[in-house]
Amino acid sequence: MSAGRVAERVGVPVLAVVTLVLLGLVFFYPVGIVLVEAVRVDGIYSLATFTDVLADEFYFGVFTRVFSDPAVLVRSFPDYRLGLFGFTAYQAILSTIASVLLGLPGAYVLARFEFPGRRTIRSLTALPFVMPTILVAIGFVATFGKNGVLNVALRSVGLPVLNLRGTLAIIVLAHAFYDAPLIARITAAAWEGVDAEMTETARSLGASPLRAFRDVIVPQLLPAILTGALLTFIFSFMSFAIVLALGGLSLATVEVWVYHRISQLDYGTASTLAVLEMFLSLALTYAYLRYEARQRAASAARPPERMDLFGSITKSRLFAWGYALVAVVVFVVPIVSLVVASVTGPEGFTLRNYRFLIERQATAYEFQVKPLTAVTNSLVFGGGTLLVAVPMGVFLAVVSTRNFRGRKLIDTLAMAPFAVSGVVVGLGLLRGFVFGTEAFGYRFTIAGPIAIVAAHAVGAYPFVTRNVAPALAGIDDSIVESARSLGASRARVMLDIELPLVVPAILAGMAFAFAISVGEFDSTVILATGGTGYTMPVAIERFIGRRLGPATAMGVVLLVVTGVSFVIIDRLGEGSGFGG
Repeated sequence: MSAGRVAERVGVPVLAVVTLVLLGLVFFYPVGIVLVEAVRVDGIYSLATFTDVLADEFYFGVFTRVFSDPAVLVRSFPDYRLGLFGFTAYQAILSTIASVLLGLPGAYVLARFEFPGRRTIRSLTALPFVMPTILVAIGFVATFGKNGVLNVALRSVGLPVLNLRGTLAIIVLAHAFYDAPLIARITAAAWEGVDAEMTETARSLGASPLRAFRDVIVPQLLPAILTGALLTFIFSFMSFAIVLALGGLSLATVEVWVYHRISQLDYGTASTLAVLEMFLSLALTYAYLRYEARQRAASAARPPERMDLFGSITKSRLFAWGYALVAVVVFVVPIVSLVVASVTGPEGFTLRNYRFLIERQATAYEFQVKPLTAVTNSLVFGGGTLLVAVPMGVFLAVVSTRNFRGRKLIDTLAMAPFAVSGVVVGLGLLRGFVFGTEAFGYRFTIAGPIAIVAAHAVGAYPFVTRNVAPALAGIDDSIVESARSLGASRARVMLDIELPLVVPAILAGMAFAFAISVGEFDSTVILATGGTGYTMPVAIERFIGRRLGPATAMGVVLLVVTGVSFVIIDRLGEGSGFGG
């Protein structure tokens, strides 16, 4: 047998083993480390930490007394002490409601109206997948902070200033900015699939437009709305950078408090909290995937025709233009404020913030953040992430399109990083590999930058898989069968026919992976602590509490890199899992 045929035969199994081993090392082992540390106290396995956390009102508020005194819920109503988990869920509920209220009108406009730039705006609803959360935070500080654009405008007309930073309102609004596009994207797709004939039949039987909407359209949209709401709740519950930058410890969520405990070297409590949150997020993610699968299974015979946005004045058009005005204020102003704040000062237009980034590189002490180092690290880590995440993601996409026993299990394991926060992965990599782990009589350690690349790859490869898998599934089976009938092996068909056909999807996945790496904050801020492996998002967070100008300048640099990645996704991602 020729060497080429041997390589073909063993290549895929070897790639499978390498991928699974790599996935185990960079994800499942670190998560396992966190699980173990949550149940080990002074080297002895114990549930003492779990018991202490579950019984502590700081973490669970009034609910810690429910089992011993159920009437406490009645006696203390409505002045509940929610505790850390309760407050995290509360702000996630408020954020979800705000996102739904802001996103549903956008879904209606995208689904029912035709206008120039509609495709571009629809593509922009994918921005939350690539926009760094720290960028959202700095945009809202630049808008609503003490010296933000809003207060500058208020001072100029003699009105009192309004500082929303450090309030629950700004956190909820920032989450709505981030998540409402997801609601609009998911619901618009369902709205476009509403069966127009059912609505017309209801109207012909005498139903008013409102009743036809309530009884015919809403039931068809409900699965999509629930899917988007559940996904938004998960994102808001696991939110880290936005809460850390805008609320701090005074409005800490579980993620922020885990980070605080890590900074205090209290790894046992941090691991316990992380495990409790992880189990909850896994359950919620499972529910989300069930809803998503149910939504995709639905189809319609004839979608309704879109109306022209421009024309005679109607209630529908007035509503659409009114929403457009709200959307500009909520979605555009924070980004514009970020750019404006980076080039303005008390004296007006200035480039001193960008000069600071350059000069700080030469004058900063070793323990201070050097801006150009942060930019360089982000780009290098992004390149390293591509080397790891793209092969993993493409291989798992190939696996997900094959029929074999155990495929669903592999699919579930491969998508597990969606349900585990970067804080958990970062903590596991820190405790497991950066601090070192004993195996085979040897202590294995890795440098912080390598751990950062591993954490970024964990967060990025599922997006490669979700981009490539639909493209592979869409290849005509007859092409593959013709090649096989001519004697080509399965591996040769994959290399010579299938993968070349999905190159645009692979490139879109690469753009996603790079953008996610460049913007990743949760795991990076843990792994870069005390070292020089900080990135642009970490630099922004360190600047934001001291000097707004340099933070906004660094934010603009990050925005440009993210924007370029998004343009690539928009051009190449049509029809893929996220980019279309």
